Amino acid sequence: MTAQEILAKLVSFPVLGGHSNLSIIHWIAEYLEAHQIDYTFLPNPEGTKKSLHCRIGPAVDGGVILSGHTDVVPVAGQDWSTYPFILTEREGKLFGRGSCDMKGFIACVLACLPDMIAADLKKPIYFAFSYDEEIGCLAGPELAAAINKDYEETPKYAIIGEPSMLKPIVGQKSIAIYRTEVHGSAGHSSRIKQEVSAIHEVARLIMWLEDYMNGLVEKGQLDDRFYPNHTSIHTGLVQGGIAPNVIADKASFFWDVRTIPKDDAQQIYQDFLAHAEKEEKRLQSIFPGTRITTEVVHEIVPSLDTPEHLEVVQLIRDLSGVQELQTVAYAAEAGQFSNEGFETVICGPGDIAQAHRKDEFISIDQLEKGLNFIRRIIGTFS
Repeated sequence: MTAQEILAKLVSFPVLGGHSNLSIIHWIAEYLEAHQIDYTFLPNPEGTKKSLHCRIGPAVDGGVILSGHTDVVPVAGQDWSTYPFILTEREGKLFGRGSCDMKGFIACVLACLPDMIAADLKKPIYFAFSYDEEIGCLAGPELAAAINKDYEETPKYAIIGEPSMLKPIVGQKSIAIYRTEVHGSAGHSSRIKQEVSAIHEVARLIMWLEDYMNGLVEKGQLDDRFYPNHTSIHTGLVQGGIAPNVIADKASFFWDVRTIPKDDAQQIYQDFLAHAEKEEKRLQSIFPGTRITTEVVHEIVPSLDTPEHLEVVQLIRDLSGVQELQTVAYAAEAGQFSNEGFETVICGPGDIAQAHRKDEFISIDQLEKGLNFIRRIIGTFS
C-alpha cells in the first residue's frame, strides 16, 4: 500500500480521544501481521483501548523509536467542506480529520515497513502507537515504560512524529488542567456583604492565578525559545449562578498551566492550594459552610528540554536537513519518552497550524517528504 492509501484507511477510523481505538489499532496489527512483524498490545484495564509497540531489525542497543497517537479531536461544531472521515484530495492537499495530526506520520512509517524489512538494519527501528493523546497523553507513560521493560536491548532515540513541517523540535511546554469549585451561601443580591458569593470568589481566584503568572515573568522566569516565552496560566471555562439578583452559592472554573521547562507545574498547583485554603478560612468567618475544592482534570504532561549536546540533536539535523532547532508551546508525548531515558525530539510531516480545525489537511508534498524522512532513517540505521 502507498502512504496515501494507508492514510485514507487510517482517516476512515473516527477514533476520538477518550473513545475506543480498537478498530484502528487492530487494522495496524493486521498490517504488521501481513508483513510477519511481531507486536505487543498494551490494553487499558477495560480492554476498550490498546497501545502497540514492535521492533523491526536486530535486538541490539541503540535503536530509534518512531512514535505516534491513533486518536483525533472531535469535528462537532466545525463547518467542514468535506466529510472529515473520508480522505479527500483537492489542489495538492489531502483533507481529513487526523490527516495532519498525526496519521500522516503513521502512514509514512507503515508505508516504509517493507523497506525496513528489506534493509540490512544494523540498529532496530521500533513503532510505538498510543491512544488518548488528545485528552492528556494518557497512554504515553505506560507505552514508553513498556518499551524500556519489554526488550532485552535498550533503544537510544525517540522521534515523536507530531506535525512540525519536518523541522526538528527539541522542547515543548508541559500542561496540566484543573477544576476549582467554590461553595458559598445563597441570598438576595443586596446582601453581598453578608453572604459569600461563589462567583465573586471565583473571580478573585482567577485573578490570583493571573497575578501569579505575571509574577513569574517579573522574576525573570523566561525562556526565549518559546512563544510566549513564559509559563502561561489560563482560565477557559467558568460556570455558576442562577439569576442576576441571586448571590451564587456555587461556581466553578477550569484552568490550565503550561510551563516552560524551568518552571514546576506541581509547585504552582501547591501554591494555589495553599492560597485557596487561606481564602476558605477567611470566608468561613462570614459563612462557616464555605468550601473551596480543586480536582485534577488531567495530570501533568511533562515538558521536553533536549539539550543540544545529545547525539539525537545531530541525528535529527542530519535526517531533516534543517540545522535550526525549535520549540513548541503545545504538549505531546515527547516529555514522557524523554523521562524514560530516551533521547527525544519531535519531527513529523504536516503543519500544526492545520491541526484541530475544520478542513484539516496534509499536503501531498509534505506526505512525500515524510516518506523520504523515514527512508533516511532506514538508511542511517542500515
